[in-house]
Amino acid sequence: MKCALVTGGSRGIGRAICKKLAGELGYHVLINYQGNEDAAKETLVALQGEGATGEIIKFDVGNATEVKEALNIWSERHPEAIVEVIVNNAGITKDGLFMWMLPEDWSAVIDVSLQGFYNVTHFFIQKLLRQRYGRIINVVSVSGVKGTAGQVNYSAAKAGVVGATKALAQEIAKRNVTVNAVAPGFIRSDMTAGMNEKELKTLIPANRFGEVEEVADLVCFLASKKAGYITGEIININGGIYT
Repeated sequence: MKCALVTGGSRGIGRAICKKLAGELGYHVLINYQGNEDAAKETLVALQGEGATGEIIKFDVGNATEVKEALNIWSERHPEAIVEVIVNNAGITKDGLFMWMLPEDWSAVIDVSLQGFYNVTHFFIQKLLRQRYGRIINVVSVSGVKGTAGQVNYSAAKAGVVGATKALAQEIAKRNVTVNAVAPGFIRSDMTAGMNEKELKTLIPANRFGEVEEVADLVCFLASKKAGYITGEIININGGIYT
């Protein structure tokens, strides 16, 4: 059984990625979620409705103990499973000016995006190297590439993952394991639901927000056999807002 794990897979971009990896690449998808079990189940039902397979798996990516326990239990139950694709998509925002930022708002955002990348990827890295095949795809953000005022914590967390992507790619390329990142701009999802799309789209050369399916298509390509010579790349998907 060939598997793909998507963190933060219950809604938005994560849900779209789960559906594409299952439907187009035929993976059995592990849909990770932290709190919203109903949304994770909806994602699973959507996969199954299209004839694909998957399951939900609960853990907080930022909690190293939780990640290890959940993934160890899953691995023991599925000794025949081969995890080929890891999509580090989980992320949270706690926006505000840096001068007023509480320590816990700094730490929480770093823990999910940056520590979460370490916790999940590190669990699987030796297995990927032993099987001499793997795809690690990190969902970052335009904020991590250019920096965004009011999001110093989020920008720092995602920029950290950008650096890790480039470095890890060089360490493991010989084993046919690629590491890439996609950096979305304004994408229509839960995370941007409160934003004034009409006003903001005037800043975007494409004059619209992106769709979650467009991000998922890019991730799906990077997860495929076709992308074997692409590694260490940060691919912007932002309608031209930052190049």
